[in-house]
Amino acid sequence: MLVFTRKRGESLMIGDDVEIKVVSVGPDQVRLGINAPRRIPVHRREIYDAIIQQNRLASRSQVPSADVLSEVKRRLTSE
Repeated sequence: MLVFTRKRGESLMIGDDVEIKVVSVGPDQVRLGINAPRRIPVHRREIYDAIIQQNRLASRSQVPSADVLSEVKRRLTSE
């Protein structure tokens, strides 16, 4: 892990496109501002972990067969 020391108002760059700026420093938290292109997703770690978990669960789920989908469609159109 690379560790930087920064003061309020200072920033660091990741590549040419991503800037991380220290907005404020409090006793229990640091507020960061992130300036990045829209094509680069930025998430809090707990949100990122939840997305990964949901993607894993979705990849394990079984896709309904064409027969099941046809039956659902038939029932919906007959109502």
